[in-house]
Amino acid sequence: MKKNKLILSFLISCFLFLGACSKDDSVDPTDTTDQEPTPQPEEPQAINLSSFSNGSGVMMQAFYWDVEPRFEWWDKLSEKVPGWADAGINRIWLPVASKGQSGGYSMGYDVSDYFDFGNYEQHGTVETRFGSRAELENLISTAHSNDVEVIADIVINHNSGGGLEYNPYREKDTYTLFDEEHGNASGMFNRTYEDFYPNSVSDYDPGSLFYAETNLDHHRERVQDWLWKKDNSVAKYYKNVMGFDGWRFDYVLGYEPWVVKEWLNEVGGFSVVELWDGNASVLKDYVEETGSGAFDFATFYKLEEGLDRNEDLTYLEKDMLWKTYPEKAVTFTANHDTEKDSNEDNYISSENKVKAYAFILTHPGYPTIFYSDYENPDFQDEIKNLIAIHNSIATGDTEVLYVDDDEYVMKRSGSGSNPGLILYISISNSTKRRTVSSNWNNVTLMDYSGNSTYNPTSDGNGKVTIEAPANGYAIWSITK
Repeated sequence: MKKNKLILSFLISCFLFLGACSKDDSVDPTDTTDQEPTPQPEEPQAINLSSFSNGSGVMMQAFYWDVEPRFEWWDKLSEKVPGWADAGINRIWLPVASKGQSGGYSMGYDVSDYFDFGNYEQHGTVETRFGSRAELENLISTAHSNDVEVIADIVINHNSGGGLEYNPYREKDTYTLFDEEHGNASGMFNRTYEDFYPNSVSDYDPGSLFYAETNLDHHRERVQDWLWKKDNSVAKYYKNVMGFDGWRFDYVLGYEPWVVKEWLNEVGGFSVVELWDGNASVLKDYVEETGSGAFDFATFYKLEEGLDRNEDLTYLEKDMLWKTYPEKAVTFTANHDTEKDSNEDNYISSENKVKAYAFILTHPGYPTIFYSDYENPDFQDEIKNLIAIHNSIATGDTEVLYVDDDEYVMKRSGSGSNPGLILYISISNSTKRRTVSSNWNNVTLMDYSGNSTYNPTSDGNGKVTIEAPANGYAIWSITK
């Protein structure tokens, strides 16, 4: 009995002691005010692409075929240049700026007066299709103030819009008379049949030509003087008076490579030729012979064949100009000709267009953006992001890590502190994953295209499993 009383007394004492505790001293398991926070996994943070500059840039083809509105194009471009510059564009390629035979409807390729930039009344108009000379000069000034170079489209073979005269070498009347009254109101570089093939000193036949009867004879000293040698030649006037910074040579199959070489030796500047040939070896030979850059039609056609025509990405491993001359290869996915061509093998379909841009904007070469693609609201944000990637981490040696008919994985090794990237393109209908070797050890990666939310981590040897979305692409690099 005594033992039970002692137990009861002990329990009462304990109860009284607990009852004396205030509410402030009690422990609320939901109150974490004074507790250490539970560690949470950190979200991978993107590196700041703007802190990496590889010294590259991108060219904008600033027109499409039959641009509208007529007579306002130069002003329209002047408004767009600052935004393009902010996006990473460092050159704009303009359409042929001088007066053509079609006057206010001309895209400039029917060249009549090389020195009429919309300031002479001829062919039914003063202004060119694109505007006045003053508006062109304002555009060039606006570009320069935004650190953007301006590239002139030069047609130096076929002429159009001259007057009729008897041509004894063809024994008929030809439209070979260009003077102040006949398609050359500026009075500079007046021409007669003696300046075209054939003539008294030359029977050279360059082969298949546009406007064969009015194809300039570049062997004639007088033609050379007016095109690039004289102080007021086309080349020097465009450069020193108008302010153009370089050249896009139209249809170079219409004259010999030495013409481009001599032009560049005389006036210099950025240069790219339109040699429409998908054979990389033909392009290489031309680059070596002239010193000019060239549009990489080999890459264009391999993209078209791989993504569209044959649906086989192994075509992306075949020979292209950029593999031999990356500094001379001007890559592209579309231009004014391919987009108006009814031949389906001459353009890349809309559903594959951005994948093609992902290819050229991550590989070596100097990429060109087509105006209509960039200004397409369905493409613009993606292309702007690809330009940012190109101008920052698309650098270093190129290595194809894996390729089959529906997958293509390519690595740029980076340089110094620049991490480089891995491009993964897939034309499969399902998400693909593949383990590859990276240059990054024990690093979490992210897709800088924004097409994947997957965040893999490389192992100590750089092995990492990356993915590409169905019928899409991803661009992998390190996180902070």
